[in-house]
Amino acid sequence: MKKSTLVSLIALLNGEAITDQDTIKAELEAELNRGKEKAAANKALYETYHVRVMNTLRSSTNPLSAQEIADETGIARGKVVYGLTSQWADEVVKDTTGKTTLYRIKV
Repeated sequence: MKKSTLVSLIALLNGEAITDQDTIKAELEAELNRGKEKAAANKALYETYHVRVMNTLRSSTNPLSAQEIADETGIARGKVVYGLTSQWADEVVKDTTGKTTLYRIKV
């Protein structure tokens, strides 16, 4: 957001008359929608990751670490961990008994 927009917005909130209300409104709406667009893009990305990660877990006879899943799928380890712990936690079993956390599909 432009500094001039913030200055104009503060002036408006202080009761001063401003001439560029439409510009300020458009810029604020664009700022709000930018977050929505990014969220929608991330959601679509994790839907794609979901298929690849679950296929990898299904094809393995043993539980896998996040790094093993990342190596197999080509997805960054951090994104795999986020998906497994936040997005798909109800679909996997997380085993933290060993030195490395392992994941497998819920039966």
